[in-house]
Amino acid sequence: MNAEAGEWGVDSEYGRLQDVLLGPPQNYRWLPTSAISRATIDSGAAFDSAAAKAQHAEMVSIYEDAGVRCHYLDPDPALPYQVFARDSSTMTPNGSVVTQMHQWWRRGEYAAVIEFLRGAEVPVRGMITAGALEGGDVVIVEPGVMLIGTGEERTQHIAASQLATWMREDGWEVRVEPIPPRYVHIDVVCAVLAPKLASVCIDVASVSLVKWLRDKGFELIEFTADHAFSLGGNAISLGDERVLSSSGAAELNDAIRAHGITVHDPDLSMFTRGGGGAHCLAQPLRRERMG
Repeated sequence: MNAEAGEWGVDSEYGRLQDVLLGPPQNYRWLPTSAISRATIDSGAAFDSAAAKAQHAEMVSIYEDAGVRCHYLDPDPALPYQVFARDSSTMTPNGSVVTQMHQWWRRGEYAAVIEFLRGAEVPVRGMITAGALEGGDVVIVEPGVMLIGTGEERTQHIAASQLATWMREDGWEVRVEPIPPRYVHIDVVCAVLAPKLASVCIDVASVSLVKWLRDKGFELIEFTADHAFSLGGNAISLGDERVLSSSGAAELNDAIRAHGITVHDPDLSMFTRGGGGAHCLAQPLRRERMG
């Protein structure tokens, strides 16, 4: 283990965030990776690299001001979507899982992830080999419970089953949930914001998923499909009743604040219009254990 960081791993989405892995913004540009980014490109909107870098820097400053140590993947000019560090790995209580990206222009992202994990001495729980699985489709609902989305265009059921098997071996309950591929990953549809508090796209999430969360005692902040498509439900907890969202998610932000939670909402429009929000841009490496 890295002596400075202590024990790597997470067992929730809301324990106090201590270390986070971020991707480099300098090679980022919009690509038709999803229905969301295709809609942006088809609209004729202009990508602004300088704005993207400035927005990313503001996000980093929020993490640093919150006392979070920021770690970075080495930039690769062949990987413009490497900035969405959520997808190329996922963290468990027992180490990182290196994922396997579905689209060819993202497939090489595994290389920088492995190099980082080796250099930082982060233990590796496993490497996905059965098919495509992307980190945005993995949500730790609470200690001992994981939700994995499968839209098949990005995460395939066979690879979700591989991760589910490992987590069940570790004693976890795992729910594998089909989602419409239009919404890319399950973290566009559902986000855990605090203990027993989640945001859910009520138009997209299945009735059984909503019931499953409520049966576990979760209070749900509901949002619409239109808000999901604009990444209006994509947020990440910093722990200690703090959430990092984006200015474009005003409806969600107001609802979170109504629960007494502090919301940081920088402009992340260069990223949300490219298909990813605050949750997509970061992979937690270490949180305060809640289980």
